[in-house]
Amino acid sequence: MADSSNVSLSGLTESEAREVHSFFIQGFLIFTAIAIAAHVLVWMWRPWIPGPNGYASLEGIGQTAQSLLPMIG
Repeated sequence: MADSSNVSLSGLTESEAREVHSFFIQGFLIFTAIAIAAHVLVWMWRPWIPGPNGYASLEGIGQTAQSLLPMIG
């Protein structure tokens, strides 16, 4: 039978728990970086707090979409 003094309630040894924790932290930091980048890009596209003239109109959305289509496909 294995030595149960090094096993926690999760069934992982301390080194295994540290490894899982490091993967979790890396994934969390990558997710957070992507979320921050996405929020910044959306803020640049359309600020959440309107200016004195309100939100920008959607008149130029067709031109914007046409310029972005070559980048997508």
